[in-house]
Amino acid sequence: MLSEQELVRREALKKLEELGINPYPSEEFKINADTEDILENYPKRKTDYKDISIAGRLMSRRIMGKASFAELQDSKGRIQLYVNRDEICPDEDKTMYNTVFKKLMDIGDLIGIRGYVFTTQVGEISIHVTELRLLSKSLKPLPIVKQSKDESGEIKEHDSFSDSEQRYRQRYVDLVVNPEVRDVFKKRSIMIQAIRNFLLDKGYLEVETPVLQPLYGGAAAKPFKTHHNTLDMDLYLRIANELYLKRLIVGGYDGVFEFAKDFRNEGMSRFHNPEFTQVELYVAYKDYTWMMELTESMIERVANELHGDAKVKVGDHEIDFQTPWTRMTMYESIEKYTGIDISDMDEDQLRAEAKKMQVEVDDSMGRGKLIDEIFGERVEAELIQPTFITDYPIEMSPLAKRHRDKEGLVERFEVIVNGKELCNAFSELNDPLDQRARFEEQVALGKRGDEEAMTLDEDFLRSLEYGMPPTAGLGVGIDRLAMIMTDQSSIQDVLFFPQMKPEANKNQEEE
Repeated sequence: MLSEQELVRREALKKLEELGINPYPSEEFKINADTEDILENYPKRKTDYKDISIAGRLMSRRIMGKASFAELQDSKGRIQLYVNRDEICPDEDKTMYNTVFKKLMDIGDLIGIRGYVFTTQVGEISIHVTELRLLSKSLKPLPIVKQSKDESGEIKEHDSFSDSEQRYRQRYVDLVVNPEVRDVFKKRSIMIQAIRNFLLDKGYLEVETPVLQPLYGGAAAKPFKTHHNTLDMDLYLRIANELYLKRLIVGGYDGVFEFAKDFRNEGMSRFHNPEFTQVELYVAYKDYTWMMELTESMIERVANELHGDAKVKVGDHEIDFQTPWTRMTMYESIEKYTGIDISDMDEDQLRAEAKKMQVEVDDSMGRGKLIDEIFGERVEAELIQPTFITDYPIEMSPLAKRHRDKEGLVERFEVIVNGKELCNAFSELNDPLDQRARFEEQVALGKRGDEEAMTLDEDFLRSLEYGMPPTAGLGVGIDRLAMIMTDQSSIQDVLFFPQMKPEANKNQEEE
């Protein structure tokens, strides 16, 4: 059912076509300037802006007889337009102004203009329009914010596009009417490029590995499953790219990394989306202590490139990424924040202790999963400043190398920032016999009902049997890092198109 405004716009579309005006022309509209360029440089180089061509959306319009003021928004910002009927319609036919501009154009239409830049009497940099063209007719009205003053003189906003569900479903509208959102994604892009440049500068090779995998592995997670008709075989969307990147280290590369889309069939929250981005890095002949230093240096550089400072405002906190960061072991962190030493507890004791702490557990959980749940519920939220949590129990880390000094532990760290995991890293397990035994333990957990237990990958084990050098591996959650670097409280705010429940299903539920 079309709204009254949509019907009016369709009628305007019809009238434009009757006037011989194509509301969706095909030919190129050449652009030689943008709003940012004009607003920043016109005061210094006025003679450079006597003949400019610019395009964007019509965002406001004030008709005053034969002259009007309007506002154009392009990808860089907004600028005022001055439109004079006799300038854009120099001959006797004033249709372009009197009918097209005044009556048949609407807020949201995409227009192209030519003209020259000047400064109004009140000092506002504007464009004096000499030619105006309709480039694309908008058939739906934008939710333009309106302002009014109440009795106390306070300014109130109306009709803002602020509902988060609408914004995520219609990101294209969100980007138009909430320009600050575009800045979040610009910063995300700069952040990714900063990480890429940091790793490339060290000589590591950026690679691509399969998204569709015959076996899922490299993390504890439930996969998405699909079927390939030609091969008549089930495949999985990758939950991680770790096992393929390690195969490349076996093949002789000293350092490889990949920005990867990974997929995990798990719960959704403001910190979890089923499709997410991470960068994984593997470097031969290094260990997890070396990787700690690389990690903190890399993230500190990202903060400096985005903010010009290692300190980043995140909600009510100021996060300081200046190196070095705090380090404590997994057992130390649990004892610090719960007062309980769990280092020598067996599975039954851990389950009982978790229940005392009101941590939700079940019988499918082995020792490693129980410790992970206790840490997640009672410790993680306390860690605001960047903190390395090191030396995990072996049951939690089937792909990490046994600790060189501490029995029952592995050489692993996670970085926790603002109460959430940001990075995960190991001294990678390269003993093929030990790795097989660990995989078999995971298979046993899967039979107990653990849907996130790893599978046994025979080809990966075969690659290790050819010999993999001592290797340090790292995974960094790009979406969560973007949340921190752009001060966003939800992962959906740093994803252009987060996963959402279908609107039809939602409407049926409401009925």
